[in-house]
Amino acid sequence: MFHRTWHPRTLAILLVALGPPALGAQELAPRAYVITPLRANAMTLSYSYFTGDIEFEGAAPITGATGRLHVPLASFYHALDFFGRSANLAAALGYGDGHFEGTVGGSDTSAHRTGLTDAVIRFSVNLVGGPAMTLDQMRQWRQKTLVGASLKVVAPTGQNDPTKLINLGANRWAFKPEIGLSRRWGNWILDAYGAVWFYTKNPEFYPGQNVQTQEPIEAVETHLSYDVRPRFWASLDANFWYGGRTSVNGVQNPATLQRNSRVGITTSFPLTKTQSLKLAYARGAVIRFGGDFQVFTVAWQYSWIGGSGR
Repeated sequence: MFHRTWHPRTLAILLVALGPPALGAQELAPRAYVITPLRANAMTLSYSYFTGDIEFEGAAPITGATGRLHVPLASFYHALDFFGRSANLAAALGYGDGHFEGTVGGSDTSAHRTGLTDAVIRFSVNLVGGPAMTLDQMRQWRQKTLVGASLKVVAPTGQNDPTKLINLGANRWAFKPEIGLSRRWGNWILDAYGAVWFYTKNPEFYPGQNVQTQEPIEAVETHLSYDVRPRFWASLDANFWYGGRTSVNGVQNPATLQRNSRVGITTSFPLTKTQSLKLAYARGAVIRFGGDFQVFTVAWQYSWIGGSGR
C-alpha cells in the first residue's frame, strides 16, 4: 500500500494522475452522433485494458510509476423521438481491477484496487440534419451534415474509501456538455466534437478530512472513418484536453494542469444481422501530466428494434 505520510500536495498530484477523471478525458468515441431508427436498442459488453506509465513532470518525488487496469463494462442504448428530432439515451456501468506501482524516496510501493467504477449516463439529441425516423424511413435517407448535442453525467457509484490513497471512483459528480459535427462524403465520415468537463467537489478527499475541487477540462476530439461495407467501418481517432488544476482546501496546485492528447484506431464489423464486434486501440500522443496509457478494447454488441419501430 502507498505510504500515508506523503505531503498533501503530492497526494493531490498522484490522485489526479491516476484517478477516474484522467481516464474519462482519454476517451475516444467515433460516430457518437450517428442517427439510428426510432426504438432502436443495443446492449454492449466490453472489456478494456489500460497499461502504461504515469507522468508527473517533476511535480512529485515519484519515479517509475506504472499502472495496469482491467475494466469490463456493460451498457444499454435506446433511440427515441425528442420533439421530432432523433435522440438517444445510454447508460453504462463497469467494474475495475487495477494495480499501481511506483518508487518514492528509493522505496518501492504498490496498490491494488477492485470494485465498481462510476456509472455513466448520456443523453444525445440531433439539432441539424437528422429528424426522428422509423427503420423504413431511414432506408430512404442519406446522411450529409449532422449537428448534435449531448450531456454526459458521471455519478459517484465507484469504489471509494477516503482512507485509501488510490480509488476507482472519484467520490463526486462530473458533467460533460458537448457539441458534435458529423459530415459524410460517400464512404467517408468526418466527426468533430467540442466539450467541457465540470466537476463537483470531493468532500472527503484523502485521508477523509480534506475538500478537493477541480477546474473544468476543455476537450476536442476528431475522427475520420471509412465504410468498407454496410456495418463494417474503420476509424482514425485523436483528441486533446486542457485544464483540470486541482485545489485542496482552497489551495490550488498548478502542477496538476493537464495538456494531453491521444491517438487511436477503431474498427467495427458485423457478426450476424443483430450482432457486431468492435476493436479499438489508443495510446498517448502528448502526455505532459497524467496516465500515459495504452488502451486495448474489445466490445460485443447485440441490437434490435423494439415495438413498432418499422
